[in-house]
Amino acid sequence: MLPYFNTSGPCVPGQHYMLPPERRLGRVMSLIEEGRYFTLHAGRQTGKTTSARWFVRHYNAGDQYCAVWVDIQTAREIPEPAEASGTILSEFRASWDRDLGGLPVPATDALLVDARTCVVSFLREVARATPRPLIVLIDEADGLVGETMVSFLTQLRRGYMDRSSVPFPHSVVLIGMRQVRDYVVSEEERRAVSWLGTTSPFNITAESQTLAPFTEGDVGELLAQHTTATGQRFEDEAVRRVFELSQGHPWLVNALADEAIRREAPERSVAVTAEHIEMAKETIILERRTHIDSLIARLREPRVRRIIEPMLVGGYVDVDGMDDDLHYVEGLGLVVRRDDRFEIANPIYREIIPRAMTFVMQGQLLQETAWYVRADGSLDMGKVLGAFQVFWRKDGHMAAEGFTYREAGPHLMLMAFLQRVVNAGGRVEREYGLGRGALDLLVEWGEDRHAIEVKVRKGSHTEEDVLEQVVRYLDHLGMNEGWVVTFDPRRDIPWSEKLTRRDIDFAGKTIHFVGC
Repeated sequence: MLPYFNTSGPCVPGQHYMLPPERRLGRVMSLIEEGRYFTLHAGRQTGKTTSARWFVRHYNAGDQYCAVWVDIQTAREIPEPAEASGTILSEFRASWDRDLGGLPVPATDALLVDARTCVVSFLREVARATPRPLIVLIDEADGLVGETMVSFLTQLRRGYMDRSSVPFPHSVVLIGMRQVRDYVVSEEERRAVSWLGTTSPFNITAESQTLAPFTEGDVGELLAQHTTATGQRFEDEAVRRVFELSQGHPWLVNALADEAIRREAPERSVAVTAEHIEMAKETIILERRTHIDSLIARLREPRVRRIIEPMLVGGYVDVDGMDDDLHYVEGLGLVVRRDDRFEIANPIYREIIPRAMTFVMQGQLLQETAWYVRADGSLDMGKVLGAFQVFWRKDGHMAAEGFTYREAGPHLMLMAFLQRVVNAGGRVEREYGLGRGALDLLVEWGEDRHAIEVKVRKGSHTEEDVLEQVVRYLDHLGMNEGWVVTFDPRRDIPWSEKLTRRDIDFAGKTIHFVGC
């Protein structure tokens, strides 16, 4: 059977196209061999479990360490230690049988008499029985909650502190989407594990590791495996587009490639083009694959909303709690730091987030693309935004208050309107991030491009500030004409003063102002 691009679960050598996991694990391996206890965190489907399984094969094939991988997701969301401990020890036993078969494993019934010590006792017994230093990789560790999480971490710390005199694993790696600092959220639980701020057993700042995304070279190497296996080539522009859209996220890379060769270019004699990749992206978004649904579900979390909502409007995050919340969304893979700025991790996520939030609204907008297409096939953006003004006054301004991300309501409503209009033959690209001061949109329709900057009226903005900002955006795009859509949230101002349209020539550019 030919290998294929994997979009579900860990990669299996020989079954899936895959890159050497060790390529992304240099620092992680150093920490393991130094005997450290630390977290390995990254977003969903970025290769964490594939990496953990590789570690087990790698170390057990050698003569220096023994290694075992334990997945404790079956204990997820069980707050009571007494109830969770049986599940955790059951997973431990099964993992030892699988990865280190033949070694004695302690009976768990006696250990479960005291849920506060069962984990540390089990690990001491198996560490004593292994012929070489033991490495334990614990997957889905961040799924534990409440007292169960506190008990689990406390027992690991106890074993760590005593390991010079009592056998205990050489290294423990907690694998999940979050750092240890984000495992325990409530103030009461934080007090219970105040030792997490010390250097033992988890040095949170120095020893929390993540998996780097694929480089553009990695993407090309992965796609080339398909060419070798089938003869079907990915054009250079297609490889670049896969990397640009995914920014090296492993699942997105595999999903784009898989969709392109299965549906868009199923004939192996047909080379995969950038246009095939673009169509694959649209299908992935519209079908809301499991990975995408998981992303959308995260948007409802208050900690995520506190970061993403100001990003959508180009604003700032409140200082209180900012550090923890930013670390949290970074760990989820939603946000990255580039050039000391926080941005949405990749163009696909940038598109998914507002489209998911406005999906229901788009289905209720009675707008036909044909109304706005000129005889020559071009899109009449003036007419589109004029229609939006009418909609905004009649229904849109009230409906925008129903969005969960209420502060971003005007921005989301405009994006929903534009998406509904261009669905039949164009696309909307979005640029937003903390501190940008605006939402930048680029509507592409055939060969035409329409740049739109969106702002909510605030007393601190002058018209010259807005003009200078949109000119910078137009310079970046190499365009001489653009649009500024401004929303005036004041309730005591009549619509006749809000709904305006005027053109300004500034710095060699033509700027169309549309007031709402």
